[in-house]
Amino acid sequence: MFWALSKHTALPRLSSATKPITARALHLAPPFLLDDYTPRYMTLSSVDAAKKRSDAYTHLRNCNLCPRLCGVNRYETTGMCLIGDKAKVNVIAPHFGEEPCIQGHNGSGSVFFSMCNLRCVFCQNHDIAHQRNGQDVTPEELGDWYLKLQDVGNVHNINLITPEHIVPQVVLSILHARDQGLSLPIIYNTSAYDSLASLQLLDGLVDIYLPDFKVWEPATSRRLLKADDYAATARESIKAMQAQVGDLCFTADGIAKKGVLVRHLVMPGFEAEGAQIMQFLAEEVSKDCFVNIMEQYRPDAYVGRSKRRAKQSEENQQEKGEDEKRYSDINRAVSADEISVVRKAAATAGLWRFCDSAKHDGFNL
Repeated sequence: MFWALSKHTALPRLSSATKPITARALHLAPPFLLDDYTPRYMTLSSVDAAKKRSDAYTHLRNCNLCPRLCGVNRYETTGMCLIGDKAKVNVIAPHFGEEPCIQGHNGSGSVFFSMCNLRCVFCQNHDIAHQRNGQDVTPEELGDWYLKLQDVGNVHNINLITPEHIVPQVVLSILHARDQGLSLPIIYNTSAYDSLASLQLLDGLVDIYLPDFKVWEPATSRRLLKADDYAATARESIKAMQAQVGDLCFTADGIAKKGVLVRHLVMPGFEAEGAQIMQFLAEEVSKDCFVNIMEQYRPDAYVGRSKRRAKQSEENQQEKGEDEKRYSDINRAVSADEISVVRKAAATAGLWRFCDSAKHDGFNL
């Protein structure tokens, strides 16, 4: 049985000679502790399941689910994501690179989908999200892979990574796997560039939403993500996710089962936008929102590449020295001070549930 002090726990009054006791702000505490958990899709009625199937097929014939609103028939052609009626899968495997409460001891059953509906110039997974590499799979084949991850991989959950552009296929795959015996929680691991219509279709099927809120200003998202409306879309999407599944909750083994976990990758020079994101989460989502402030940014994808320019003589090139680099302002690692600014802003806003490294040798709860 787990007993833990939450941030609201009343502490005994101490004399001035007594060393102060600091309440441990553990996230594995009531009301975030579950006795047991049944995935949401297992309680979905046959009528609701049939309606979701019908809606998914309809959207494939007129693709208007993601914010790009391409409107194409994906049985015949593709839109911006360059993916048709079949999902293209790059990797399917137990994954140990997620948050401890997601990967646990056995790993997260991760499915990395190729392509994306964003074009982040710094994408840390650009070899997957920017390239059409992998195997085409039908929704039924995809659902069968979930079962293999469950029965052979013994993973804690099914983790769908970058699925924003294939929501109809994801819906059909979950419903197929449910009928075949799937019983693991579903994680929707997203950039947060999701429409409210796609989230409505996913309602009742997804247990954990894992959105990555990247940047705040439209000018920044236009330049770095190639989507003017990213921040506005992410705000509405995360509020909708919270309305569906609430704050992140765990069973006593420390594994997350339902709720929202928001990631923010701190970007060099954009700590002020990170602070605004933290304020938004506290004020408009929940002060109990579970947040992972990530430090692992590195220049990647198009960052640091030489700028294209007209051919010049060798003499001119030597005079000008090294080639100019693209996106030079983010062509460096993030600093400890920048990370600290975002973390302090989160705490000041009232957030307290963070994905921090364990300060002991045991499992990171």
